[in-house]
Amino acid sequence: MATAARRGPYFCGIDAAMDVVAGKWKSLILWELHHHGIRRFAELRRGLPGVSEKMLIQHLREMEEDGLVHREVYREVPPKVEYSLTEHGVSLNVALASLGEWGTARMGRIGAEKISGDVAATARR
Repeated sequence: MATAARRGPYFCGIDAAMDVVAGKWKSLILWELHHHGIRRFAELRRGLPGVSEKMLIQHLREMEEDGLVHREVYREVPPKVEYSLTEHGVSLNVALASLGEWGTARMGRIGAEKISGDVAATARR
């Protein structure tokens, strides 16, 4: 797990960008927060079938350290924590949009199916 935001050195801009989205779940966390807005931990976990609690916590911490995700802690009982995209996270999501379009076209080209959240959640059980 990262202890501080990554600072390089990098070979190029793509290297720097990929450094903060490396990992299976980070781009999906960005997508989930972009499409659903503010989410609590359990909501994020339900929206990302297959992610372990440990991995989700690790990625959220790294993304917070990198300035992509804002973590808001409410001092109440039971504790309430909400996650949202920062301006930096939103700009990264915009940059990833064309990659998503490319991936959607690839799915059509190779005949891959798109998994719905309901199907993936059922498969996880």
